[in-house]
Amino acid sequence: MNTVRDLDAAVAACRACPRLVAWREETARVKRRTFRDWEYWARPVPGFGPPDAPLAIIGLAPAAHGGNRTGRIFTGDPAGDALYAALYDIGLASQPTATHRGDGMELYGVRITVPVHCAPPANQPTTTERDTCRPWLARELELLRPSLRAVLVLGAFAWHALLPVLAEAGWQVPRPRPDFGHGAHVLIAGPGDERQLHLLGCYHPSRRNLFTRTLTPTMLRDVLRRGADLAGLPAGQRPGPPPGA
Repeated sequence: MNTVRDLDAAVAACRACPRLVAWREETARVKRRTFRDWEYWARPVPGFGPPDAPLAIIGLAPAAHGGNRTGRIFTGDPAGDALYAALYDIGLASQPTATHRGDGMELYGVRITVPVHCAPPANQPTTTERDTCRPWLARELELLRPSLRAVLVLGAFAWHALLPVLAEAGWQVPRPRPDFGHGAHVLIAGPGDERQLHLLGCYHPSRRNLFTRTLTPTMLRDVLRRGADLAGLPAGQRPGPPPGA
């Protein structure tokens, strides 16, 4: 797996976790009535975005009727609707909505991935499943490393999944380990003279968090914009939100 494309293909063929394999395939068989005409992807969902992105966004896992259906992460579910709209508003996505693979969506300078690549029951992977999937995340970050400057983590699960990966790769993760929080910012030194990595926390744009306004569209845009700034993405490519947003 010498390229991100090779990695994505290998991820999509993984069958390492029996519970997740059974769940993703059963969900595709039963379907949701709204999507009864869809042929579900029903495989592990790889990351999405350019292989030389300076900003990485790390979520939790594909949604059963979102990425598990469409084959693209954060596509076809409420969390993805919020995330891609925010990315579009700040100039990091080509369009505000993501509906399916092949819909024309492009990301600019940002790659989205997850620590668990299969949809889990009740959106809750086990620690064993998280750890089994860890090598995929480690290799993806290794391939992104030459360009990577900032990582935006969506939610506490992804935050705690990521820190051991960074530590094992030689990043000098502080001790005690930094706590997750919305707006948390940790500067992590790389090995040797390698540049530092900015680590940012953001509440996950889940339906619940959005409904309770634990996370608002403005909060999401603001932390994404900060991540883009820290990653060195040109401000001219990131217009403000449209009037009334």
